[in-house]
Amino acid sequence: MGKKRIITKGSSGVDQGLKSRALDKLPKKKITYGILNILSTYNNTIIAISDEGGNVILSSSSGALGFRGARKGTPYAASKVSELIAEKAKMLGIKDVGIKVRGIGAGRESAIRSFAAQGFNIGFIRDLTPIPHNGPKPPKPRRV
Repeated sequence: MGKKRIITKGSSGVDQGLKSRALDKLPKKKITYGILNILSTYNNTIIAISDEGGNVILSSSSGALGFRGARKGTPYAASKVSELIAEKAKMLGIKDVGIKVRGIGAGRESAIRSFAAQGFNIGFIRDLTPIPHNGPKPPKPRRV
């Protein structure tokens, strides 16, 4: 019987190597106002910061932080992604943000709360979740 290998994981649930790699790549230009776009689905949470013209400056997702499978859609994963984006935004000099939320996943509220806790001035919060007004045409009745 050989030696048993014991693998220990950090308690935070976020892979530190992936987090540091995400913080390395930052754009050089300084801006003070950004729009935070949150896409929260049942399976994942994607957060991006864009300028006023809609050009994406920063983006990350819960899968990029090392969460896999069903854990990607949890509120905890969404808050961790939001904290990472907030760190990046502070390095760029962003102080004021407007928030646009899309989707019906579990990470909506926690992403907004954790981003607001980082000390940004929030101008607006808009819910842009698409809502079907009539939907597709129903199938024909079955003939027997």
